[in-house]
Amino acid sequence: MTLMVGDKLVVSMHYTLTDNDGKTLDTSDGAEPLTYLHGAGNIITGLEQALVGKVVGDSLQVTVTPADGYGEVVPELMQTVPREMFQGVDEIAPGMAFEAEGEGGQVQRVMVREVSDTEVTVDANHPLAGMTLNFDVSIVDIRDATEEEIAHGHAH
Repeated sequence: MTLMVGDKLVVSMHYTLTDNDGKTLDTSDGAEPLTYLHGAGNIITGLEQALVGKVVGDSLQVTVTPADGYGEVVPELMQTVPREMFQGVDEIAPGMAFEAEGEGGQVQRVMVREVSDTEVTVDANHPLAGMTLNFDVSIVDIRDATEEEIAHGHAH
């Protein structure tokens, strides 16, 4: 029986992710395939939905809008803070990432966008927020998930 991509199945795929200019943002080329538990929210919604019903050997191109990817850029997640908040950090430059404590005490990743002598602008949006994502995918394996994988919500 041929398994088709669907919930509670572990899917392995090779992929290349590009932006609308054709720049490669991520790829599994030369590495192990990406393996995930389908239906557990382990990959972005737009890609997961496009893979439903595919079988081993299928290749496809998928374009994912921000709404089905990492969302739109939320301006409220960008803020300018006093440089003193980075005590102990000698050099701060755009593109650097830090972990910060959010309002509810949760840890969130922020990216430095701008630096001046007195202030630092940080962005807590996902780095791919607001982008249309283009995936080139090939399915290399599909198998039933174990009970433990289903309970844990990810492939082992």
